[in-house]
Amino acid sequence: MVCESLLALRELVHVLPFSKACCSSNTKYGDGNARESSPFINNAELGRGNMYEGKNMALFEEEMDSNPMVSSLLNKLANYTNLTQGVVEHEADDDSKRKEVKGPRMGTFIGVYLPCLQNILGVILFLRLTWIVGTAGVLESFIIVFMCCACTMLTAISMSAIATNGVVPAGGSYYMISRSLGPEFGGAVGLCFYLGTTFAGAMYILGTIEILLTYITPNAAIFKVTDVAEESEAMLNNMRVYGTCIIILMAIVVFVGVKYVNKLALVFLACVILSIIAIYAGVIKSAFDPPDFPICLLGNRTLSKRNFEVCAKFTESNNETKTTPLWGLFCDSPLLNATCDDYFIRNNVTEIQGIPGIMSGVLADNLWSAYSEKGSIVEKKDQPSVAGSEDSKMSGLPYVFTDIMTYFTMLVGIYFPSVTGIMAGSNRSGDLKDAQKSIPTGTILAISTTSFIYLSCIVLFGACIEGVILRDKFGEAVKGNLVVGTLAWPSPWVIVIGSFFSTCGAGLQSLTGAPRLLQAIARDGIVPFIQIFGHGKANGEPTWALLLTAGICEIGILIASLDSVAPILSMFFLMCYMFVNLACAVQTLLRTPNWRPRFKYYHWTLSFVGMSLCLALMFICSWYYALIAMLIAGCIYKYIEYRGAEKEWGDGIRGLSLNAARYALLRVEDGPPHTKNWRPQLLVLLNLDNEQLVKHPRLLSFTSQLKAGKGLTIVGSVLQGIYLDKCTETQKAEQNVKALMSVEKTKGFCQIVVSPSFRDGISYLIQSAGLGGMKHNTVLMAWPQSWKQTENRFSWKNFVDTVRETTAAQQALLVAKNIDLFPTNQERFTEGNIDVWWIVHDGGMLMLLPFLLRQHKVWRKCKMRIFTVAQMDDNSIQMKKDLQMFLYHLRLNAQVEVVEMFENDISAFTYEKTLMMEQRSQMLKQMQLSKNEREREAQLIHDKNTASRSAPAAEASVAAAVPEKVHMTWTKEKFVAEKHKNKDSNVSGFKDIFNMKPNQSNVRRMHTAVKLNGVVLNKSQDAQLVLLNMPGPPKNRKGDENYMEFLEVLTEGLDRVLLVRGSGREVITIYS
Repeated sequence: MVCESLLALRELVHVLPFSKACCSSNTKYGDGNARESSPFINNAELGRGNMYEGKNMALFEEEMDSNPMVSSLLNKLANYTNLTQGVVEHEADDDSKRKEVKGPRMGTFIGVYLPCLQNILGVILFLRLTWIVGTAGVLESFIIVFMCCACTMLTAISMSAIATNGVVPAGGSYYMISRSLGPEFGGAVGLCFYLGTTFAGAMYILGTIEILLTYITPNAAIFKVTDVAEESEAMLNNMRVYGTCIIILMAIVVFVGVKYVNKLALVFLACVILSIIAIYAGVIKSAFDPPDFPICLLGNRTLSKRNFEVCAKFTESNNETKTTPLWGLFCDSPLLNATCDDYFIRNNVTEIQGIPGIMSGVLADNLWSAYSEKGSIVEKKDQPSVAGSEDSKMSGLPYVFTDIMTYFTMLVGIYFPSVTGIMAGSNRSGDLKDAQKSIPTGTILAISTTSFIYLSCIVLFGACIEGVILRDKFGEAVKGNLVVGTLAWPSPWVIVIGSFFSTCGAGLQSLTGAPRLLQAIARDGIVPFIQIFGHGKANGEPTWALLLTAGICEIGILIASLDSVAPILSMFFLMCYMFVNLACAVQTLLRTPNWRPRFKYYHWTLSFVGMSLCLALMFICSWYYALIAMLIAGCIYKYIEYRGAEKEWGDGIRGLSLNAARYALLRVEDGPPHTKNWRPQLLVLLNLDNEQLVKHPRLLSFTSQLKAGKGLTIVGSVLQGIYLDKCTETQKAEQNVKALMSVEKTKGFCQIVVSPSFRDGISYLIQSAGLGGMKHNTVLMAWPQSWKQTENRFSWKNFVDTVRETTAAQQALLVAKNIDLFPTNQERFTEGNIDVWWIVHDGGMLMLLPFLLRQHKVWRKCKMRIFTVAQMDDNSIQMKKDLQMFLYHLRLNAQVEVVEMFENDISAFTYEKTLMMEQRSQMLKQMQLSKNEREREAQLIHDKNTASRSAPAAEASVAAAVPEKVHMTWTKEKFVAEKHKNKDSNVSGFKDIFNMKPNQSNVRRMHTAVKLNGVVLNKSQDAQLVLLNMPGPPKNRKGDENYMEFLEVLTEGLDRVLLVRGSGREVITIYS
């Protein structure tokens, strides 16, 4: 037989005991359900086909629902696809079906390198880099570019580490920051990055219009003026009108067909690359054949050649001297005897080459800076000049003027947007073949390439172009040509057309990317007020986000000046990069187990330097813009912290908080703090009903009023039973308590304990709540109102034991009597008193509690009164003076009163009350004894009936379990005799109760309680709160119920009472 074989096998290998019952066909598993008819695979009832099915993993089959097979897990991971930008993250979208990405995945070159190149190279390179070089000089321009490129390179290293630390769904920097630093930082920086991207769109559009109206079709201007002084204002108005039209047009294009924008991206990139090639080709050509772009100078002042061709005052023709159009610009008539400008008369007109070429040695002249005030004339430094009269007017004359005041930090702010765009690769992580390999390689290569282009262009521009041309922002001295275009080969139009399409494409890309970034933030649900922008068309296109983006873009358009918009977006990008570096540094320093990036060439010091450089650049660019950007981010952070959705993303800030908490806990002494640092660290003991709801919610209200959010608060409760059976109830109770804590604004921790007995659970909490030095020193609980009820006979025992245990643990105890009458956090006492009855000194806690309560707005207008009791031999007048001086040193404002209690005879009322108390106590004991006897009889009868019906085997086990002294056989005579015996004993016990005399010690204690209660009622019946010393329980446990009666009498007739039992150590001091 199989069973015999198994038994033999057990004896051989010493396996677990195996019963012969194993052959039974009703074998059940631990949950009591029969899983199979036989535990053996060769059971005849099993079909032939599934005989061996699942036998390899049978040991784990009951856990397959929660712990899947490794093969199925790997299959899911293999089929994982990155979610498109704007949809909910993959953790929250497990149930949705993911469609496989169709089409070829992109590699490093197409997917990361070229998009980064297109985003980095752009409008600033073509429109402002020559001006920056001319104004700051080659050396300072090199410093500006090097700082900005170093900032982006360090940020790219940090970003590469984060991007290669696991799968990064599309979302770019927002996803990386939010999952590394938490939802608050992620939301704040994500919105700042969104604003930066949006203002970048405005900057590109302004660049497009500037190229159009200045270099392509100047006659297309709507606002035209003849006065040179008003020309800049007219240009700004033209920018506003054209900008508004273009942004509407671009928004329609993005709304209708975003796919066409993506297809045109390569065309726009080709324009950028061709333009840069044309610049390098022009530099090479200038070495042996410089282009012919003559500049006209009057003295050392540069002239605008928009209104004249010949650079001379007059010409000789047929032996006749004729004045030129230039003469007419400076003189009141074309005649030689006309009245002319004084400077024009004293200085000669000269013509020099604007592009002398790389071999000309002009680099030495362009090494140093030439900053200027707004409205000053662009001058050549080494050119001879004779000063004119001081009263000569320069407005209206054809000079080249500077349009803004220039200085180093301002140029940094204008230049920095030209190095942004390093996130383009990470934004496309969902479309990459291998994102963890492509993002670091492509991004760092793109930054290296663009850094080389920018740095080399600075040197080449300084070596090829005359300084006055470099400082001529709009190319007025070269007939309105784009300055960088004058250097290009084969024609300036290559640069003009290329830069025009480049800026157009960049603007469209910004209007495409920014709404998707906003949609991703909105769909994460961390910022409630932008959730509407998570919606869009049926295909997921962010319609509402596009409208908001166009609206914010319009703000940048209305500013109308590219030089004013550039520093704004610099702030937002720098803040984003700063937090990318911070995220990498935090993760590296914390050494979290999940921090395992594939990119190994990073270090926390590099991230820290990058973060510091970003912060420094923010304040270098514009300190007030930096403060505004940080204020916006801070407001968003606090908004998300208080109103945002709770998200647990395993972020680094949480890890940083845990590390800081651990460090602080290790630093905090595991012992009592100094008296000056003492404050009540509360353990609040709550009672729950059958639905796991809090019975006395106002206990938490009182806690928040007492703590005001300071110090430690642990809210604990006990469920009676076994934890395995009470798991669900425990979770429900914890949720209910935390919800109530949130409503009552009680900041603290919740701890639910499951224990076989309520009393043991309370003991566990008192002993073990807290951690290290952060342990409670005070227990707050409600007075057991129903302690006199027979069915609740254990409540007073638990209460008295809790009092004893807090005393043993050297912890203070606060007992709130009539807790349901205490005020809620919404109530306000406009008047009234908080009365302190200082009977005995046990650490001074009675003095401290009213002070803490009056910090809260509920009790703020209540006055503090202190009463103390004087005996027969005490000098009450001196006591009052001493108490007033003591309060003065304690810096407490309170009214002092000394109440005299003289010895007198014990009243009949006190004697009677004591007698009734002892009779009640004795009667309860008799009733309890009688009830126990009845329960014992019923149990014996039940055991007898059970025994008569059991099988022989069961009889043996029951007999073994029942003690020998219990007789299982009952006769009628025995039963009657036992019944009469109990009845006689009960009757005699009750007769003793009515003949007893009260204990003298109890009489004295009752006398004190009655007398003191009368005094308190007389003085404090109308007080809003009465604080009273709580006497300790008797050392003899037989008098516990009498102790409860004493406390009841002591507080009788008072609405709100807080019984205070100090820990014995001083908690308040007169010293500073």
